[in-house]
Amino acid sequence: MIKLNKRVSLYLAWLISIIATCSSLYFSEVFGWEPCKICWYQRIAMYPLVGLLGIAFYRNDRNIAIYAIPLSLSGGAVSLINYLAQKSNKPFLNLFCTDTNCIKEYFNFFGFITLPLLAFLVFISISTLLWFLYYQNDG
Repeated sequence: MIKLNKRVSLYLAWLISIIATCSSLYFSEVFGWEPCKICWYQRIAMYPLVGLLGIAFYRNDRNIAIYAIPLSLSGGAVSLINYLAQKSNKPFLNLFCTDTNCIKEYFNFFGFITLPLLAFLVFISISTLLWFLYYQNDG
């Protein structure tokens, strides 16, 4: 099993949340890419993680995982719904967002890498790092 230093795990989770938050703000404020309704829900899950994980890193508090993992997993679920809505024509996915921006692909690398997929990977990475932080033995 992978053994990660708890402090490093918490720092990486915090750093990833900072990069994701700054990237989303950069895309919307500098590039002018308008976030859709589902994107706002993803942001609602991501933005508080910056503060929560930063305070937890400062205090060396591994119990933040109890609060941050559900927030991160819910953001990941919303990201996955957004990605599936982009990549398929399933009518049930359109129930979550009727805005055409929800299926708009601002960029698409290799035919499958889009912003919602990147957001999903960010949320899963944070959740995984926090899982290691909380459940890894001290010894």
